Amino acid sequence: MMTAFESHALPLLLLLLLSPINASIHDYSNEPFTHRSDAFFFHGGSEALFAKSFIRFETVTFTRPRESASGHERMQQNTGLVEAIVLEVRDRNRIGGSYLKSDLICCDPKLAKERNCNLGEVIIQKNPDNLELPKRIKTFFQGTEEQVQMETQILDINATGMYYLYFMFCDPSLKGTTIKGRTVWRNPKGYLPGKMAPLMTLYGFMSLAYLLLGLCWFLRFVQFWKDIIHLHYHITAVIALGMCEMAVWYFEYVNFNSTGTRPMGITLWAVTFTSVKKTLSRLLLLVVSMGYGVVRPTLGGNRIAYRVLLLGMLYFVASEALELVEHLGNINDFSGKTKLILVLPVVCLDSCFILWIFSSLSKTLEKLQTRRNLAKLELYRKFTNTLAVSVLLSIAWIGFELYFNATDPLSELWQIAWIIPTFWCLLSYALLLVICVLWAPSRNPTRYAYLEETGDDFDEEGISLTSSVAKITGDVAAKLDRKTDLTFGEDLEEDKRE
Repeated sequence: MMTAFESHALPLLLLLLLSPINASIHDYSNEPFTHRSDAFFFHGGSEALFAKSFIRFETVTFTRPRESASGHERMQQNTGLVEAIVLEVRDRNRIGGSYLKSDLICCDPKLAKERNCNLGEVIIQKNPDNLELPKRIKTFFQGTEEQVQMETQILDINATGMYYLYFMFCDPSLKGTTIKGRTVWRNPKGYLPGKMAPLMTLYGFMSLAYLLLGLCWFLRFVQFWKDIIHLHYHITAVIALGMCEMAVWYFEYVNFNSTGTRPMGITLWAVTFTSVKKTLSRLLLLVVSMGYGVVRPTLGGNRIAYRVLLLGMLYFVASEALELVEHLGNINDFSGKTKLILVLPVVCLDSCFILWIFSSLSKTLEKLQTRRNLAKLELYRKFTNTLAVSVLLSIAWIGFELYFNATDPLSELWQIAWIIPTFWCLLSYALLLVICVLWAPSRNPTRYAYLEETGDDFDEEGISLTSSVAKITGDVAAKLDRKTDLTFGEDLEEDKRE
């Protein structure tokens, strides 16, 4: 059964966990406390910390309303209490009076008399396995003072876990109190939160992977630069953007780990590279599915080209907005409704891309099969199979992700949460790798390139992409050389007869 604190704070915890952690240096700027049950509290931060970490309280100042301060005598001591409570997520049921069989968060006169808790304080039950947690740090207002500064101190963390910091008070007369200052959270290896630490390794690994792919593609590109088609330039752009994206994210995480803050400039560049790369990747899949440069020389007229560009622009704007709010937004202002509003357009546009891609693939396959163009048909079948597998894996992974988030709302499984973004990075890279292999620059680009000299959408048949299909024979090569002397219809019939 939930404690009173858990039942009232759980929605807020869920909201905060859905929001990104902007920095390991948490700044508070005259922010108010939230009223829940019989207590007022302010969420000071939540991060995954390893053993031998610390939380440092710096210049944390509480300001109460003048009316609250004037109700006391100048020489009176302890005229208001604010508590800083640090707890590990597994100890959340130790905050509040559930073990005292009460729904209250604060100790009232009855509980103070019967259950041995301190009147006016948050009810806390110590963890018998770790008597240091949950940790309570008290700060008292004195006399008629309107401000009080929390003593600068360092709280050592000796056990690995997901930790929360709450500033709380129980006195209703302190309603309207605000907090300013900052707390610094640091892991043994840097400021990067434990939940994000594996992502720095991921981006470093993916930077090397894109660099290797880019190097191989560049060597192939230079080797056959005379036979390059327009599609190769699109693939090159996506590879370059992938390299930049992973490198900038890695640099951003390294900087975050060393300074404790996320510089807006670097993060903005990383977010923009991600949005541009995601947009161009989807556009690349779409134009390849349409047969651009392979089955047709253009996208089929300005009308279709404008639609493709419009869909790409809409996706970039929606993706950029979501990424900016997730990585640059204030964790205390990022509401569930805001995230829902920003996620829905991205999901809808992704669905449009998927439907359009598979619809175009179906038409392209049908056209190639009608023309009995075996080489290109085999090429597009491999591409279609790869894309279908990736979509099925994506749907399965989305289901797993929803299940993971539903069964772990408070990030107790934070140590394995890195596998979720890792899957999407690897899937995107795998799709790009398949396209690079299937459409690699070659000495004989007519194996998959559109033949402009025919003046039609006809492509020569019998020429395969790989040695597994069929090699060019002397007869076929001779026929290709004689095409200029034969009419289109006669040449086609001769090929079919042989």
